[in-house]
Amino acid sequence: MGAGTEPGGESRSDEGWERFLRESVAGVAGAPKEPSARAREVAKRLREEPGPGPEGWRGYTPARPKRRMVWYVTGLLAALVLLVVALAPGRVVDLFAGGETGSAPQAAQRPTVHEPFRGSPAASWADGAAGITLPEARAVGWMGAAEVEKALASSRDFLVASSLDRAVLRGERPEKAIALINPYQKDVQDLLETGLRTPGEKNDPLLLFSRFQPSRTRLVGDVVKTRGRLTYQEGERGALQVTADVTFVYPVTRADADGDEAEIVRTIVRRELVLSWDDPAKVITRPGTFSITSYKYDMTNGGCGDAPRGYLTPPFGRDGHADGTGTRIDPYDRDAPVGRGGSSGNGCDSATRS
Repeated sequence: MGAGTEPGGESRSDEGWERFLRESVAGVAGAPKEPSARAREVAKRLREEPGPGPEGWRGYTPARPKRRMVWYVTGLLAALVLLVVALAPGRVVDLFAGGETGSAPQAAQRPTVHEPFRGSPAASWADGAAGITLPEARAVGWMGAAEVEKALASSRDFLVASSLDRAVLRGERPEKAIALINPYQKDVQDLLETGLRTPGEKNDPLLLFSRFQPSRTRLVGDVVKTRGRLTYQEGERGALQVTADVTFVYPVTRADADGDEAEIVRTIVRRELVLSWDDPAKVITRPGTFSITSYKYDMTNGGCGDAPRGYLTPPFGRDGHADGTGTRIDPYDRDAPVGRGGSSGNGCDSATRS
């Protein structure tokens, strides 16, 4: 067959030959196209892999439950609960008991003879004098920096001698502390002499000293926890004025208590003292002593309601209910001002925690 003839042997016109050439290049409309090699491969794989039939209209296939994830999350939460119980059992008990701050401590938090500060914020405080911090000394008024440093150390010595000395805590006379007070300050000297001999509302030695009656109360262990600081500024007539703000926590029990099951009470006393180291050229004083400008204190679990006895009287057993008729305070809140001054008063401050 010639290049210019039709399949039947007839001659092809010029127009027909031109149309034939165009269709050979562009392809005839609607003619099937050869699929590519990649398309043939994908179609073959789909035919060989069994699968679900076409999903119906508005059909719904429920998702498989993620059981492994549920068990994983449940196990993780259980492990966290066990960890919390192991680290803080007392807090977990309080949570389920619905206890509030200041409620009776649970068994896991009660103090013991071997751990008298258990369950108390004071457990993390420093021991004794180590909890009373001193500022850096600089020259003030009539004193140079070295003299200020010495006066600050002596001011702390007074706090130790008046509120930490074991003999004084057992009710003995605070000789070392008295020796640091200006002997010419008549009102304070009268308070000391009268109060230590016959305590009264206006002459209560507890205004300056911490003392327990040995026939009634016994300290537990060898540690008293403290937290506080000394600050200073220039006072009247160029004096060095030192302000002490210190909280003391005393664990005590009955004097006749015996054994590990003894009841432990923590008596908490916060003292604020202002001491004036006067210039001997301007004020009658003895070198190495200070005058007491003011004294205040807050006390919880130390007795109240009765005439001053000159001793801290912690409530034990049923007596504990008699110490909660006054203002409820947090004895560990050191941001609040010290409220009691001039006399021990007859009010009973109740501790929200001890």
